[in-house]
Amino acid sequence: MAKVIEINCETGETTERDQTPEEIAAQEAAAQEATDRKAAEEKAAADKLAAQEAIATKLGVTLDELKLFLANN
Repeated sequence: MAKVIEINCETGETTERDQTPEEIAAQEAAAQEATDRKAAEEKAAADKLAAQEAIATKLGVTLDELKLFLANN
């Protein structure tokens, strides 16, 4: 079990204790949220790339050619 260190700034007293079940649950939930957010961002980036490739294919050009054209306008 992870330890929590609490420091009282007024007295300088340091206390070390085990995490409570609520703290563990909150930490696990935050980690899961971060994982879910990263997965959503990666999926959005992949979807955007797929859409760009589809447009390039419809126009009969490569994705690099399409990006060059768009960058020059």
